[in-house]
Amino acid sequence: MSKAKRKEEAIERKEAQQKRIVAIALGVVLLAGIIFAVVDLGGPAPSVETTSDPRVAALASEQAATMGSPDARVHIVEFIDPACGTCALFYPMVKQWLNEAPDKLRLSVRHVPFHEGVDYAVRVLEASREQDKYWETLETLLMTQRQWVTNHVVQRDRVLPAIAAVGLDLEKLQADMNSPAVLARMERDQQDAITLKVSATPEYFVNGRPLPSFGQQQLLDLVREELEKAY
Repeated sequence: MSKAKRKEEAIERKEAQQKRIVAIALGVVLLAGIIFAVVDLGGPAPSVETTSDPRVAALASEQAATMGSPDARVHIVEFIDPACGTCALFYPMVKQWLNEAPDKLRLSVRHVPFHEGVDYAVRVLEASREQDKYWETLETLLMTQRQWVTNHVVQRDRVLPAIAAVGLDLEKLQADMNSPAVLARMERDQQDAITLKVSATPEYFVNGRPLPSFGQQQLLDLVREELEKAY
């Protein structure tokens, strides 16, 4: 074979190799485009802002007193002021729903001290948790509001007599009322209420959804919607 012929074949092999490289590169680009299109059609990935939403963290606080099955798919978070008359009216209704569907509903209660002097009653409530008597104490305080609330102002000296029937160790209760754990929970509730823009009580969130407008029927409708979606 002549030298010129060998040179010509070498050039042809080089050109063929370059064509294969270009073809492979185009294939990679095309595949990447297809993958991008599939991901894009599936919707954007959650952003850091979405996954770290402070409102989600505020509602998911594990420090709150909770009633109902931990496996329940519908979670009601209630911000309550124990001196609030409307709170006293709503609470029995929500508790009845939990009694009717204990495996499907869960209630977490957070405290917001809007009434004058109600910090004292909130400390009593938080301290009662140390004796596993939170729910009895809450229900008794709500039922006896007229005994310890006058003109929307809490009468501190009447709070403990109003809950005498609960059977709390009052010496331990008063010691726990000033404990760092109790004060930390109270602070967390207040900060979360600010984050969630809670401006009145009772305020409800059902699976993270706030009430569209305030009312018993609106709350019932929201709970029913979430139950239908979950079950």
